[in-house]
Amino acid sequence: MTARGEIGGFGNEFSSEDSRCPGSLPEGQNNPQVCPYGLYAEQLSGSAFTCPRPANKRSWLYRILPSVKHKPFTAVPCGNLTENWNEVEPDPNQLRWLPFIVPKSTEKKVDFVAVSGLHTVCGAGDAKTRNGIAIHVYTCNTSMVDRCFNNSDGDFLIVPQQGEILITTEFGKMMVEPNEICVIQQGMRFSVDVFGETRGYILEVYGAHFELPDLGPIGANGLANPRDFLCPVAWYEDRTVATGYTVINKYQGKLFACQQDFSPFNVVAWHGNYTPYKYNLNNFMVINCVAFDHADPSIFTVLTAKSTRPGVAIADFVIFPPRWGVADRTFRPPYYHRNCMSEFMGLIKGHYEAKEEGFQPGGASLHSIMTPHGPDADCFEKNSVAELQPERVAEGTMAFMFESSFSMAVTKWGLQTCQRVDKSYYQCWEPLRSHFNPNWNNPILV
Repeated sequence: MTARGEIGGFGNEFSSEDSRCPGSLPEGQNNPQVCPYGLYAEQLSGSAFTCPRPANKRSWLYRILPSVKHKPFTAVPCGNLTENWNEVEPDPNQLRWLPFIVPKSTEKKVDFVAVSGLHTVCGAGDAKTRNGIAIHVYTCNTSMVDRCFNNSDGDFLIVPQQGEILITTEFGKMMVEPNEICVIQQGMRFSVDVFGETRGYILEVYGAHFELPDLGPIGANGLANPRDFLCPVAWYEDRTVATGYTVINKYQGKLFACQQDFSPFNVVAWHGNYTPYKYNLNNFMVINCVAFDHADPSIFTVLTAKSTRPGVAIADFVIFPPRWGVADRTFRPPYYHRNCMSEFMGLIKGHYEAKEEGFQPGGASLHSIMTPHGPDADCFEKNSVAELQPERVAEGTMAFMFESSFSMAVTKWGLQTCQRVDKSYYQCWEPLRSHFNPNWNNPILV
């Protein structure tokens, strides 16, 4: 179903053909006068034609019928999917959401892109100018049938939290489980099968693609390794749909649908460096502090979508995996801080070390630009007096962060409609008390 690959362009070429049609991948040229098996050649470009070679992203698809064969697109309801960042007044408060509710299948059938399947929580920027991000959650309970989705606005980084998802793409199939992620890049058509009540998070970026962060002084090894990313193996279905197959297109923040009479997953072979891919978070090689103090969360970056400013990301995907804590003479949990980035956190499983109560799997938090945040009072008191021995941190836990240089606005659904905002969140810091003593002499610091 998947094969090893590398991401980020860098001239890497991958190819695959369905074993049912050996030799379906043309030899020696991309677009022969007649393709093997009578297939159509179609190129999917993820970058401008004239991009420098390391950033040039494209794949050739050899398909039974080209994707251009469809009826006209017409607008369809967007539900809670939006790019309107002015629905409600800005809110600089620390925000936390209780686990987002998954509809019961006995009450209502909801698939991945149904009106109530995708929900925009927050975001910033503009898909028209190709500069911005959006953060969504998906809550669904049934598979997509004779329906597929493609995003003309940007890339989807999908983080399953509850329930595995089987994603069928034009390039093949990927099974993605909680504690794995996948990226469906701009323009790629896909359908999602689920196996019960299902929930997860999505980071969408406009105008940039995800890539591995630079390693700098870390050297050649560490963080996410290219060899651990998997891309699909070619798989096709030659199927006509008399009642019509629906293609749903997200375009300029709105949804449109068209009909065609055949499956879009009719690609027999493909080659290129522009593919969907998945990654198991257990494969992340943690870099951590081994002396004193608390290293910045940037050391946990899995993927980044760079901006035009060096070192400043449109969005980073950061995880907080199980690891050893060995820092000496140090308050080990995250420090109190304010910064110039927006931080949206989610929890896949377990208990996050700095907030063991209240922050739950399937929920989220948002700490906006320059909004102060940090460990709750209980975490501070406990770790201020803890005996510092080497210890496992975050065992059985996987928290993550979507970090962005954009000042994100929360949607009306996120603040009001979903009714999952934890209005007591601020109270976790209320018990913090002054320990100041002007006559104090700490022998540790002398």
